[in-house]
Amino acid sequence: MIETERVRPSVDIIIPHYRGRDMLERSLESLEKTRYPSMGIIVVDNGGDQAGLVFLVKRFRNARLLRLRENKGYAGGCNEGLRLSSAEYLVFMNDDTEHDPFWLEHLVQVAEADKGIGALQPKILSLKAWRKQQRVFDYAGAAGGMIDRFGFPWCLGRNFMRIEQDTGQFDRSQEIFWASGVALFARRTVIEEVGGFDESFFMHMEEIDLCWRMKLAGFSVISQPLSVVFHEGAASMPEGSAEKIFFNHRNNIALLLKNLSAMSLLLVMPVRLILEFAAAFFYLLRGSGGVKKFRSVFRALRQNAQLLPETLRKRKLIQGSRKISDRALFREMPFSLFLRKLNPFTFPVWKGGPGRSYL
Repeated sequence: MIETERVRPSVDIIIPHYRGRDMLERSLESLEKTRYPSMGIIVVDNGGDQAGLVFLVKRFRNARLLRLRENKGYAGGCNEGLRLSSAEYLVFMNDDTEHDPFWLEHLVQVAEADKGIGALQPKILSLKAWRKQQRVFDYAGAAGGMIDRFGFPWCLGRNFMRIEQDTGQFDRSQEIFWASGVALFARRTVIEEVGGFDESFFMHMEEIDLCWRMKLAGFSVISQPLSVVFHEGAASMPEGSAEKIFFNHRNNIALLLKNLSAMSLLLVMPVRLILEFAAAFFYLLRGSGGVKKFRSVFRALRQNAQLLPETLRKRKLIQGSRKISDRALFREMPFSLFLRKLNPFTFPVWKGGPGRSYL
């Protein structure tokens, strides 16, 4: 009797794309080498209207192109890809990534072993450093996303200006707070249960919001360091730009307003508003483009005020269905990232280029 190969769970890779055809082509070529039999690819053209994109996507097996009339950002592009897909698992992925051939197999194995997992993140390494034959964590995700009680995100392998070399210090799979949108592997049923990405975020921190809602619903978010993805970085928007500062500050405050319990919100928000003002003046005094960056913070605060009725409507739904208390959720998180003692000699730090801090 001939034993037939076990049918593997279906996975769709959803890649929101706006511009940068060459970058996308390199990513698709890398995905072609993935050793996983039940993988599809959905490229979501976010209103970019690039010539030749149809022919590019057709070159790759199991790849489809979804063209949108307008740019819906990373969050909207991911949701549109989700609606088109019928796969059991989804990977929301940046278009400036390359991949280890077995990256997807490792993620599926962990998800299949534990139905309580909502999302997984691979180890994300810097593609620029990898081309120089160096193993260095990528800024946007590194070995897994974490957050402090004031809502400031950080990563295992990256704190403030420090980006660590990968020397195996995070080679154990563990619970994390959020999985990076560089390569966010998620279970379809969980995404649908928590309502998908919040499209009002447009870009930046939408994955933190999604994972936070997964955790409140009782699901775990896990790192899987055996899976490795390489990331170019800063492809959608230059680091330190005024527009990026706007999205980071606006969306970070929205995260808190939606997801913190009422008691936590009363304790955290006064401090956060003080820190927002401090950040604005920090940008102003920092030098180049300081005035624009200063204004970006106040623009972010103003827009949060304008969107407050809609944010509170979302908050009511989230808080009404939460299963996990903030005390349990933040038990392993530092009280404050700023007060946390960071020893610069703990791990080797890459000298090839500086990281970027949130503030």
